[in-house]
Amino acid sequence: MTSVQVRQATTADIEALIPLFDGYRQFYKRASDLDGARAFLTERLERGESVIFLALLNDGTPAGFTQLYPIFSSTAMQRRWLLNDLFVTPEARKAGVGRALLTRAQTHAQESHARGLMLQTAVDNVPAQRLYESLGWERDNDFYVYNLSV
Repeated sequence: MTSVQVRQATTADIEALIPLFDGYRQFYKRASDLDGARAFLTERLERGESVIFLALLNDGTPAGFTQLYPIFSSTAMQRRWLLNDLFVTPEARKAGVGRALLTRAQTHAQESHARGLMLQTAVDNVPAQRLYESLGWERDNDFYVYNLSV
């Protein structure tokens, strides 16, 4: 059985994160941009604007990541974490990597005394939806999501 180690990434992990982040973006039909990925991830970590967890297989191979952004609830007067990115390499899927990353994100939310976590996923990403629901995530049926491009 494959074991998975999940740890919080630092700027020293940028080179390991770049192909994962680029793969995530390509999954969502974006063009590959390794230099852009490097700059974006470096800026997020150097500024402390996100928390990234990196999953490594037992042989040290990078297998996935998740990136969390802090958001705040005015009504609850508490922090929440937006689980904005979750990616597992195709060869590491079904090995528990996604589950390990989600579990670590939940632990981080608890450790940081957050109200909880939230995420969005594509309506056709059924495998991810199954995973989320198996871990206790609940689909929101009360609110619509609106976007405005500027």
